Amino acid sequence: MKKILLIGAGRSTISLIDYLLENLEKENWTLLVGDQNIDFAKSKIGDHSRASAIAFDVTDDEQREQEISDSDIVISMLPAHMHVSVAKDCIRFKKNMVTASYVSKEMRALEQDAIANGVTIINEIGVDPGIDHMSAMKVIDEIRGKGGKIEEFETFTGGLIAPESDDNPWNYKFTWNPRNVVLAGQGGAVKFIQSGTYKYIPYHKLFRRTEIIDVEGYGKFEGYANRDSLMYRSVYQLEDIKTMYRGTLRRPGFSRAWNVFVQLGATDDSYQIENSDQMTFRDFINLFLAYNPNDSVELKLKHYLNMHQDDVELFDKLEWLDIFKSIRIPLKNASPAQILQYILERKWSLSKEDKDMIVMWHKFVYELDGSIHELHSSMVVKGEDSLRTAMAKTVGYPVAIAAKMLLKGVIDRPGIQIPIAREIYEPVLSELRRYGVDFKEKLIQ
Repeated sequence: MKKILLIGAGRSTISLIDYLLENLEKENWTLLVGDQNIDFAKSKIGDHSRASAIAFDVTDDEQREQEISDSDIVISMLPAHMHVSVAKDCIRFKKNMVTASYVSKEMRALEQDAIANGVTIINEIGVDPGIDHMSAMKVIDEIRGKGGKIEEFETFTGGLIAPESDDNPWNYKFTWNPRNVVLAGQGGAVKFIQSGTYKYIPYHKLFRRTEIIDVEGYGKFEGYANRDSLMYRSVYQLEDIKTMYRGTLRRPGFSRAWNVFVQLGATDDSYQIENSDQMTFRDFINLFLAYNPNDSVELKLKHYLNMHQDDVELFDKLEWLDIFKSIRIPLKNASPAQILQYILERKWSLSKEDKDMIVMWHKFVYELDGSIHELHSSMVVKGEDSLRTAMAKTVGYPVAIAAKMLLKGVIDRPGIQIPIAREIYEPVLSELRRYGVDFKEKLIQ
């Protein structure tokens, strides 16, 4: 009987836990779910006879080491910065590990130790990163198999609200960690290559450099560049590719409105605002604007951002968030980003019956038999409600399937891995289709 240790039972784990519970008896496994909030962990497993829950503190070295040493595999669904201590213990006790997070420099530094101990640590196997890698490599390998050469690759993913639950002017609600949304794009200049030219977009320009993408059956979206696209040239073995661009999807108009907060400085998380708990939303916005006792906050904001009288749609988005109202901020000595997150969560949280939607879109331009071809590949997955979300499905199922493959010995690739090898992506993508995670491919030319 093999034991699975799952650390972290947050909002993206419901489908992951459901999958594991369905397979416990069949595969002769047991599941231990550890979370800081034991009641939260218990609520996810119900009364399954092969599953149990514990209060778990990842910073408690003794507890962490004990539980990892007693397990056969570890799934870490913790915040990204907490994975490394877990990974080090997994290597020390020779336990395989799965996580959906990006490979950090600190994680990459464990490569040789993992190999020496015969330990496989699979990272980036959620939705983005994860399904994006696997679905892209499937097409790339198919094109290569025909003798083709990839000239351009663009990929965009968005966690959005489904059309039937879209009831606000931003066409957006939080389907992922709200803090990550508020801080998006702040990890340094975004890098990519386009038509053979290197491009760098600083944070203060990021949300005004977008492109429009049409996804068949779902209309138009806008995409903005995401992180460092250049590093994936070597990952996908596309070192001489002319265009490599990874981005995030939103509905048209979102980025221009979001840019208002960026230009104000309201997304800054580097300092605290004194007496923030004595302020209102209106006071908060006024903090970033010039002093003028005669002009309203609304007028000063318009002047600061050079907004025109006909920018009605943009201003409606801002007004809908109640940022000009005298609503008290209940956060003491909070950063601007924390205050903005509080303001947004009032309006962007999913209601019980809301359905979210994951949209992923790839564009491949390649040369084959002397001709240039363009292929689009897209995936749209909708959630069932605010609990069993599309985000939870597309993050949780790939993680669970990878864990199963490790437990059954299907994957045997010691080291720090991401799911770009055929032996990983083919069975994962095949099983994902059972859960409605499927791609439509269309040859454009």
